[in-house]
Amino acid sequence: MLDVTVIEDPAAAAASLDPIRAQLLAELAAGPASAAMLAGKVGLPRQKVNYHLKALERHGLVELAGERRKGNVTERLMRATAASYVISPLALAAVQPDPDRFRDQLSARWLLALGARLVRDVGTLITGATKARKRLATYALDGEVRFASAADRAAFIQELTAGVGALIRKYDSPDAEGGRDHRIVVAVHPTVRPETSGAAGTSGASGSSDASGASGTSEGPKASEAPPAVPELTD
Repeated sequence: MLDVTVIEDPAAAAASLDPIRAQLLAELAAGPASAAMLAGKVGLPRQKVNYHLKALERHGLVELAGERRKGNVTERLMRATAASYVISPLALAAVQPDPDRFRDQLSARWLLALGARLVRDVGTLITGATKARKRLATYALDGEVRFASAADRAAFIQELTAGVGALIRKYDSPDAEGGRDHRIVVAVHPTVRPETSGAAGTSGASGSSDASGASGTSEGPKASEAPPAVPELTD
């Protein structure tokens, strides 16, 4: 079982979003089970559970883990193909976010568009690497920092911009024969605490950086561009 997998197919995404099927996926992520075993947990007849399992199996979200005899019946034990799932923007290709349409380093919605593109691109890379039976070279950095003031946060972002820009200038080789483009995404946003999830303006701040093996133009702040002062809340 994979730790996480990305759903790119619209039909598979729709199947996973059905409340009953989502519950079945959660149960099967905990371990293999038959339709009869799941029926009591989700409060549905075995035949109805079987119907939902076949739909999930059709889209590759569950798979056969084994079979067992129970009286005169052979039960199929199913398991989830991953412990968790992420739906790629490709599942809504016509309306997926486009970070290049509107670029604003201080916009939370632009940050969201960047995150969506990251999910899409890495999901596509994972799919390709799996088919080619090759390892995918990626790197991610995640951490948290508490700023004493908005001024400190603005100073941090200015230094971060300058530092990343200097690294890009140092290692960027646009004319290197046989080189491969990598995308760089650096994000700073207020930390979302479990008890305040969904509330605007949560306290604290976290910084995360991801440099993935995505094809495309290397992207990051230009060293000469110092971001303006960061307000407490931006949109």
